[in-house]
Amino acid sequence: MTIDTISVHAVASINGARLNTPEETLSAEVLRQRACTELLRQAAQAAGLLAASDIAFADGVISEAASAAIDKLLEQNLQLPEPSAEACRRYYEAHRSSYRSGQRVRARHILFAVTPGVDVAALRKHAEPIFLEVRCHDAQAADAFSAAARQWSNCPSGEQGGELGWLMRDDCAPEFARELFGHIEVGVLPRLVHTRFGLHIVEVLEREPGVTQTFASVQGAIAMTLRQQAYVTALRQYLRLLAGAAVVEGVELDSSDTPLVQ
Repeated sequence: MTIDTISVHAVASINGARLNTPEETLSAEVLRQRACTELLRQAAQAAGLLAASDIAFADGVISEAASAAIDKLLEQNLQLPEPSAEACRRYYEAHRSSYRSGQRVRARHILFAVTPGVDVAALRKHAEPIFLEVRCHDAQAADAFSAAARQWSNCPSGEQGGELGWLMRDDCAPEFARELFGHIEVGVLPRLVHTRFGLHIVEVLEREPGVTQTFASVQGAIAMTLRQQAYVTALRQYLRLLAGAAVVEGVELDSSDTPLVQ
């Protein structure tokens, strides 16, 4: 058992409603998600939006009626102001580099893949010395990055020295794109990049900056982003209020990465 799972025999609950069975071993994130859903289901019942006969299931599945009632509950209780033009403009100025069209990056990487059951801490300890070696190598010497990619990378690109070619933002997983785009550095990035696929050592070989989109052309997209941010903030605050009034056992709810509120 690792620190982010509950033990086989631990049963968590919200006001006595079980969130799991004694036989399950759940990740902390899944358990928090079930807890937040149950808080909302019970709040919908208390508000008269859901029949008292609706019951919670320990496998985390809720009824269609409960799902609809939760939607109605959130519609009634979350105050979501419409983003102003000024707020959209401030966001645009602060994130101008994210609104470039045609931006391309030529890059290569070394992937240390995360597979089921892998110890991520051990994987990082394995990757870090290789990262330091390729980041500190003499550019005039033999290509240490290419050699390391051929030796260590779990990506098929390793056979080509880790070459990924020219990439645009939409070609990449979002967490990979955040590290590659909107920056000016060229060379090996100063940190391991963690994505859903694993840990990456990334080298940017060339950049084409593209053209910054006008505020008018992206204002609608920015407003949508700000609405989503406001929704997440309001939902977190509402869940804290519900949790504060509930009997919560066997689950930690003070985590910002609860899937339900991302």
